[in-house]
Amino acid sequence: MRNHIAGSIVVLAAIIACCPVTRAQTEAGQGRGGDQPAEGNQGRGRGQAPSPTANLPFDPHDFSGVWTGRGNMGKTPPMTPSAQARYDAAKPGLSARGEPLGNDPMMMCDPVGYPRIAFYNAYPMEFLQTKDRLVEFFDYFYVHRTIYLDGRPLPADPDPTWYGYSVGHWDGNTLVVETNGFNERSWVDNDGHPHSDEMKLEERFQRVDHDTIQATMTLTDPKAYMAPWVGMKSTWTLTTKLAMREDVCVPSDEEKYKEEMRVPAATGK
Repeated sequence: MRNHIAGSIVVLAAIIACCPVTRAQTEAGQGRGGDQPAEGNQGRGRGQAPSPTANLPFDPHDFSGVWTGRGNMGKTPPMTPSAQARYDAAKPGLSARGEPLGNDPMMMCDPVGYPRIAFYNAYPMEFLQTKDRLVEFFDYFYVHRTIYLDGRPLPADPDPTWYGYSVGHWDGNTLVVETNGFNERSWVDNDGHPHSDEMKLEERFQRVDHDTIQATMTLTDPKAYMAPWVGMKSTWTLTTKLAMREDVCVPSDEEKYKEEMRVPAATGK
């Protein structure tokens, strides 16, 4: 399919349709609250009429289902000198300051990481829930995140990972989730804002009606930011007719796209 990309609009469309990174480039929008570009305000679920099932009975402690989100990451707090240097060195491909041959880690099929993946609004997410854990299964890059609900404490020194270590507890009808244990290899957002291995997140999820979950997030990272990053908000809408799909980032496909499309587009060769 990719052997004759040059000069073929049909084949280019096929690449975009099957490749998570290139599809994200076409679906990512611009302009959200504060100074942050959107993580993708287009795609499935946009422009849908209000659901006639919103007022049906529901269990506020049950998040099961497939949901599409729309979020706003708020205003970035001042960065520390080391974080500012990392930000200045970042060359994103999906933001207003993007470059065609940027150095976004996900362009090499590195994991998107958290919280960045939670703000890819063009893609659905499924909550899979049992009595002792809640799993967020993201359509984008086909990855999952586990939130433990069995009362265990947040570990003091977990092994660093792309999506962190998460525990949650109920405060009335609000699910409070705490996460630590991140490596520092992912970006917080499409614009290239960094984080360190000391990043911690606190999220608060509330199912406000049958079809809606509202969430807020606070990021604390003293190595990277001089104040907590507040104002991150998202709304998730239940989408009963939407099925999850396999949306895997394949390194060989990304490399082929880079060689035959991104490099020629950037260099004019």
